[in-house]
Amino acid sequence: MLSVSPQQIQGRLFDPDLFHYLDKEDELVRLSEVIDWSVFEEAFSCHYNARRGRPGKPIRLMVGLLLLKHLENLSDERLVVEWKRNPYFQYFCGMTSFRRNQPCASSELVHFRRRIGEEGVGLILSMSAKLHGHQALEEEVHIDTTVQEKNITYPTDGKLAIKIINRANKLAKTHGIQQRRTYVREMKALRLKLRHFRHPKKKASARRAMKRLRTIAHTQLRELERRLSDVVLMELEKDFVLYREVLNQQPKDKNKIYSLHEPEVYCVGKGKDHVAYEYGTKASIVSTAKHGVIVGVASHGTHQHDSKTLDGAIASVARTVGVLPKFGICDRGYKGRSNVNGVDIILPGKPLKTDSRYQRDKKRKRLRRRAAIEPIIGHLKSDHRLKRNFLKGQMGDSINLHLAAAAWNLKKWIMDFFGFTLESFIQCIVNKIFIRSW
Repeated sequence: MLSVSPQQIQGRLFDPDLFHYLDKEDELVRLSEVIDWSVFEEAFSCHYNARRGRPGKPIRLMVGLLLLKHLENLSDERLVVEWKRNPYFQYFCGMTSFRRNQPCASSELVHFRRRIGEEGVGLILSMSAKLHGHQALEEEVHIDTTVQEKNITYPTDGKLAIKIINRANKLAKTHGIQQRRTYVREMKALRLKLRHFRHPKKKASARRAMKRLRTIAHTQLRELERRLSDVVLMELEKDFVLYREVLNQQPKDKNKIYSLHEPEVYCVGKGKDHVAYEYGTKASIVSTAKHGVIVGVASHGTHQHDSKTLDGAIASVARTVGVLPKFGICDRGYKGRSNVNGVDIILPGKPLKTDSRYQRDKKRKRLRRRAAIEPIIGHLKSDHRLKRNFLKGQMGDSINLHLAAAAWNLKKWIMDFFGFTLESFIQCIVNKIFIRSW
């Protein structure tokens, strides 16, 4: 299972080394040289058994694919296709010669993520932070939360009831049960009545349609419970309990279920004008104050106040870099906590009367600098697949968050390594002025 570095493989006459055809100064080539791949090979080799099943893919290949997925913002299906076409992707994953076939099936990435779990992706995040050296060990960190939206449709009780009826019809067809009625034709009319339910003249008909859908769903479930075998009912017990809970919930209930395939999703209102409510899970991001290196992330499976998310966020910093910061700078949403595990929490507030002018300016600059974490969250969402999470369950939330943060750290290392010099920056400004004047 251990992959071999390109330097350890003897060159072949008719299949020359891939490295000789690539730009040695390319971003991925440089990045592949600074990553210690042996750490992953030693840590993840315990998940494989050479005597059972077919041989697994090299660990460096699978870890490299996970990093490329979030670095380039690609889906699993698109990633394996792009890997086949891109020699730099192949070199980054440890290939010594150009491969003309896909590295693996896209579903193998799903199995690999499940194998390594949250502990494995935590190791990947730790590696990405340690690439920055002392920049990841600052005494001050910025902490903020965002919502990692799940890949679900906009939830309504009508949609959920219709899905339950369709699932019941599918179950009956799978097990060869001749239903008394499928209600497919009636559901089309009821679906139309649910539209524009906020209109004053259509509220009553929409309410009656919703009541009728619930009645149909309960009827279908009772029929299945009567006619399915006991063995099948035991297997479907959790699903039937979920269906009953969805059908019995009311619009104003707390802890509502918003999706059948993602029941852990909860509703978060952040006070945004363009998005009043978001459906997913809260995610804490911890970045260093000066350099913006992400040193900790935490996904929260339950809806809780921001101040109560600090424990998980601070604990993730200790797991990632091994040491705790001295100060955690937050916004006013974290009001109520002043110290968490020895880390002083600093919130915006009025200056003390005993503060000198220097101390007031220092506090003001420190708290104004906290806003630097907002664009980091924006880049995580737009560039590194944090905007919408396609991975299943609470473990999928945590894995997607860790890999997105690792991708940000790697991208930041690339930008620092290949950053603009002063001369190139001045030349860019001169070119812009020339273009505008021309």
